[in-house]
Amino acid sequence: MRELALALALVMVIEGALYALFPAGMRRLMKSVLNQSENSLRWTGLVLAIAGFTLAWVVRRS
Repeated sequence: MRELALALALVMVIEGALYALFPAGMRRLMKSVLNQSENSLRWTGLVLAIAGFTLAWVVRRS
């Protein structure tokens, strides 16, 4: 449970830094997401989830 909390905290730090450093770029990114189809967003989310799981698995095994 502690590792999950740490992972969520790191996500918040990274996302917060992106909004703080590149507010205009993040606004453009959000607008472009609104123009994507649900199927495209679903596949992108699935690919990112699998990539994140794989990366976490590889790091934990090392």
